[in-house]
Amino acid sequence: MWLYNLLMKPTSLPYDFDEWQKLPFPERARKVCQAWGLQGFGAPPFAVIFYTLKIFFYVWIWTIFCSFSTELGGLDSIGEWWFKKEAMGKALLWTMLMEVIGLGGASGPLTARYLPPIGASTYWFVPGTIKVPVFRFLGDKRNIIDILLYGALLYFLFVGCIAPEVTSTIVLPVVILLPILGILDRSIYLAARADVYYPAIFVFLFPLETMGALQIVWFAIWFWAAFSKLTPTFTSVVSVMICNSPFLRFKWLKKLMFKNYPEDLRLSKTAIYISHFGTLVEFSLPILLMLGTFLGWSPDVMFYCLIGMTAFHAFIFINFPMGVPMEWNVIMVYGGWMLFGFSPDVLPTEVSNPLIIALFSVSLFALPILGNLFPKHISFLLSMRYYAGTWPFSIWLFKKGKKMEKLEPNIRKISPDLRKQLALFYDKKTVDSVLSRGISFRLMHLPSRVLHDVLPKAVDNIDDYYWLEGEFMAGEVVGWNFGDAHLHSERLLESVQKRCHFEEGELRVIMVESPQFHNGSMHWRIHDAKTGLIEEGRGLIKDMKERMPWPEWKQESNS
Repeated sequence: MWLYNLLMKPTSLPYDFDEWQKLPFPERARKVCQAWGLQGFGAPPFAVIFYTLKIFFYVWIWTIFCSFSTELGGLDSIGEWWFKKEAMGKALLWTMLMEVIGLGGASGPLTARYLPPIGASTYWFVPGTIKVPVFRFLGDKRNIIDILLYGALLYFLFVGCIAPEVTSTIVLPVVILLPILGILDRSIYLAARADVYYPAIFVFLFPLETMGALQIVWFAIWFWAAFSKLTPTFTSVVSVMICNSPFLRFKWLKKLMFKNYPEDLRLSKTAIYISHFGTLVEFSLPILLMLGTFLGWSPDVMFYCLIGMTAFHAFIFINFPMGVPMEWNVIMVYGGWMLFGFSPDVLPTEVSNPLIIALFSVSLFALPILGNLFPKHISFLLSMRYYAGTWPFSIWLFKKGKKMEKLEPNIRKISPDLRKQLALFYDKKTVDSVLSRGISFRLMHLPSRVLHDVLPKAVDNIDDYYWLEGEFMAGEVVGWNFGDAHLHSERLLESVQKRCHFEEGELRVIMVESPQFHNGSMHWRIHDAKTGLIEEGRGLIKDMKERMPWPEWKQESNS
């Protein structure tokens, strides 16, 4: 029992949960946001252990796959081969395989997956599960063709991992299959992290230009990730992340993120300075690395630039950001050292193939620009707006009285309701207290404070409804979630309603789009599952900056 309590017990809330439940919603929101300020999500130590072991597993399996290559070796001789192109090819194929199976980001307890700890493959091999195709006429019900194509993708990725050499013949089936699967089901394409790994694998079709092209891919990822942080929303991301870090457990540091903790949780100048510094680092280091490559800077200068980039990714890593994209941080550091530190004779100017140029023009240039300007039409992942607080989101409000139970018998899925997953480990009170923290994660981010205006328009009394994050909804019925509310917007609501037949008022969904880069405008919609669109409007990020995380409208007690 003591070991269970040590590893599995979440951090206790700093207030009486029974009394908290009786408070009106604005007061409940205030208390849970104040709790986040010092405790974050309060995840048990097991969560940190889970993701740490998963990274060791990820790296270890990569070394095993590399041992199949004729040019590489095993773990005992890794110093002789880790910087070779072949090793990078195996790393890319294995990372994509791990992601699209569901073992990468969006797995484990910090993404609301307890049992089973993964979605993805547990859904995408099951006929009748919900899919999210690009075109409506393709239907929303998984069929045998979807399953066979998905199985083929996994097969060819695995074949590439154990192949003696990563050749154009090895990667070509992956290059062909993934876009087809993306048309049939967007979630598979995004789960494979095609925004990063598709162009990186694509360039292995052209062996003479692979390394220079990979330098462009790495630079673009770093550049657009930094570009997306040139908004006020990133400041709230930094404060939320630091407050949630399992390693930065200093209360004085967490309090510095706010103007006057606990009464005023608007962002402090310290939080703003830290976020600006992080953006400067993320912008400057890749530019310096690319300049150093062109100008032939000394290895010592490149070494220190790479040390800075490694420290940057390590900071992200130790904060365990939501979505836990740990493998991405590892491979970005690995690729940085290999491409800019151990490939002195490689230049991006070597890239001249028109197919590479065409793909890069779309995936590394056009999509990020258009996604920042018109986020409604392009996934924040394809826009490379990584963890900048600019993701879209949705809130699903189920009328109390067992309305959520309509999901279980009518929708084919693998993961049970999150409450049922947690009930395998905790008593009901602990389950409810854990779930209550989800509201604080949402409200602590600047864009989410538009809910102060939208919630009263969506329902007459919020206490009559269960609050379910669209992320959890997508994870439960689609099988994958990673901050992209385009997977749990109108199309998913239509699919759910077609199967569950909610009556008017039984399910309301608030959908908020990513803020536009140039004006900070967020498009929001309120839908009723049965009657459709109720109301829509826009909010501005500049108006959110002066708001507290919790709403300040009046509401009667919930006792």
